[in-house]
Amino acid sequence: MSDPILKQIQENLIKGKAKEVLALCEEAVKKNIPVEQILNEGLISGMAIIGEKFKNNQVYVPEVLIAARAMNSGMGFLKPLLAKANVKARGKVAIGTVKGDLHDIGKNLVKMMLEGAGFEIVDLGVNVDPEKFVAAAKEKSCDVIAMSALLTTTMGSMKATVDAVKAAGIKTKTIVGGAPLTDSFAKEINADGYAPDAASAVDLVNKLIGK
Repeated sequence: MSDPILKQIQENLIKGKAKEVLALCEEAVKKNIPVEQILNEGLISGMAIIGEKFKNNQVYVPEVLIAARAMNSGMGFLKPLLAKANVKARGKVAIGTVKGDLHDIGKNLVKMMLEGAGFEIVDLGVNVDPEKFVAAAKEKSCDVIAMSALLTTTMGSMKATVDAVKAAGIKTKTIVGGAPLTDSFAKEINADGYAPDAASAVDLVNKLIGK
């Protein structure tokens, strides 16, 4: 049976209590609970619950942001310990808003949810051209490229990026998301997947890299 402190980390994270999450993570380490277990059963499982609630409209963007902030406070403390214990991220995702588009709220939300699920994120920011996505994926050996667009006029840049990935001959998967997008558009441009919201993006990335 896992230590009750892990459940406390999870519950405080869901409530967005950053200070408590940090203190409990420190306490869990003092109790010699393996760092990976604190990460998985405390932080990641807490963010997974928030993700489910977000998907079912039981919580909204502000609650997700507050929970992510609480998770980051715990992660900041655990990161060096995870590196020392040689705990690897579940995978690596390059994320960005495509060329011509400067919106980043959706992208940042997906980034937080993916970090909350244990992925390492390479955040390329906004107005990212196809070459930059490909270069980051090659350089950092990313498993997935996640693209966001909020304007219909910039959706074409997604196709250009998917084409550039294929032309570069790299095995990186491509996923797309954003208000004007649909699953059929993703299929049309040959992307590997489409996520309607941030929580679904986590499920999709897990599925694509076989976790």
